[in-house]
Amino acid sequence: MKINSVVEGLSLVLILGLTSSLTASEAEHGKAHWSYTGESLPAHWGELKPEFHTCKDGVNQSPINLTGFVDANLTEIPFDYKTGSTEILNNGHSVQVNIASGSTIEVDGIKFELKQFHFHTPSENNINGKSFPLEAHFVHASKDGELAVVALMFEEGDENKMLGQLWEKMPMKAGEKTKLEIADVTTILPKERDYYRFNGSLTTPPCTEGVRWIVVKKPTTLSKAQIEKFAKVMGHPNNRPVQGTNARMIVE
Repeated sequence: MKINSVVEGLSLVLILGLTSSLTASEAEHGKAHWSYTGESLPAHWGELKPEFHTCKDGVNQSPINLTGFVDANLTEIPFDYKTGSTEILNNGHSVQVNIASGSTIEVDGIKFELKQFHFHTPSENNINGKSFPLEAHFVHASKDGELAVVALMFEEGDENKMLGQLWEKMPMKAGEKTKLEIADVTTILPKERDYYRFNGSLTTPPCTEGVRWIVVKKPTTLSKAQIEKFAKVMGHPNNRPVQGTNARMIVE
């Protein structure tokens, strides 16, 4: 599904900055035009700006509770992640790692380039009603502005070496960023990459629909200390509540 020019422009801002990054003024006062708490929490996103109306009116919104799966014999997704990270930033909504141009996946015969990945605690999507302490979203865009998000769940367990490298450089305050050079970001993904798939939206304003969602079935682990460090930096949960599935199929 192609995104019209107005929404596409907004979507590309989201890709490169999760959402629009905090301005200096917003960072200084700890405020943003939307948030996860207070008067601008997710339940009110659709009322904050006209261009956010899909957050309220959309029928294919994300995240969802993945359940009632339909067997579709999905083909393996080729992950061609051959470029590394350039920086890690705290935009006040999440901690995000930006990726150098050249890493791709292919879905439906279309190449999508990896732009960035970021984190939510607790997880936004649920699987059979189960929430996870952390979820990563790998955000990809095609040359025509179509979007594909690969979601990876984390459960408490062994320390995660890749997250250890990220957390060591993680900016502690909104609006801060630092150089980050990690050559192989595929190490964060499990070797088994079977997945669920559904049609959804961005989980942040403007909640653009037509996003291809790929949720990796096998979670990976992170330690309790790593969970707590991220939660402390965020200061509050940064997950949008589960949205209605409506008539959508979730295939595996």
